[in-house]
Amino acid sequence: MTAIKRYEKIMELLMAQREVSVADLAERLGVTGKTIRQDLVKLEGKGVLVRTHGGAVLANENYSGLLQEHAPSSKRKDEKQQAAACALGFIEPGDIIALDSGSTTLEIARGLDDIPLTVITNDLYIIGELIKKEQIRLVVPGGFRSRNLLVNEDAGRFLRKLNVQKAFLSTTGIHADYGFTIFTQMHVEQKRAMIETARHVYCVADHAKFDKCALITFAGLSEVATIVTDPSVSDDTVRKYELLGVRIERTSHD
Repeated sequence: MTAIKRYEKIMELLMAQREVSVADLAERLGVTGKTIRQDLVKLEGKGVLVRTHGGAVLANENYSGLLQEHAPSSKRKDEKQQAAACALGFIEPGDIIALDSGSTTLEIARGLDDIPLTVITNDLYIIGELIKKEQIRLVVPGGFRSRNLLVNEDAGRFLRKLNVQKAFLSTTGIHADYGFTIFTQMHVEQKRAMIETARHVYCVADHAKFDKCALITFAGLSEVATIVTDPSVSDDTVRKYELLGVRIERTSHD
């Protein structure tokens, strides 16, 4: 098992259990306790966990990554809906858009009127919402099911052939140094394809995602022109990221 696979498994177990032990991780992953301790040191350096005597705990209880086993998280539902409402103001009839997997992008899908649109997504919950709307043309790259996602090795190649006008991405963390981050490597390729294909790229995230860092960077700050968030984000945070060249949108469009 590669180091990155071990990191992903460690974080998956942490998000499920909130606490892990070196001994249990070593047994589960088939490596020595020394290797696990070295892994925990590296992950602690990323700020995603805190080492304890004989194990580790999550650094931030709000981390959920993109590892939903059941329904999407209801944490900060109002803020997610506010961010989604702001994002909806950028969508016009006739658009070809890509909706990344995530709880806030799911709120975008729920808020979409039944108007002529083409929507590309691999999120099963989003598909379930949009299949009810007859005027929306749904394009699904396909693949095998991994929790709430359809994962396909060729999805990135497929997406790059499409004329996507607007892509709405989710993220686990937004950080001045690490950019846009998630916990799972298998999701990076599709996110990269959306970024490289779309004419306009938006990251939709509630205010709690700012100044947080997950395991893997999928995009630098300069690669996403606009972050769409909720009104609870502080003015200081807005100024900080706008000085780094990122546009922040936090109010609904009329």
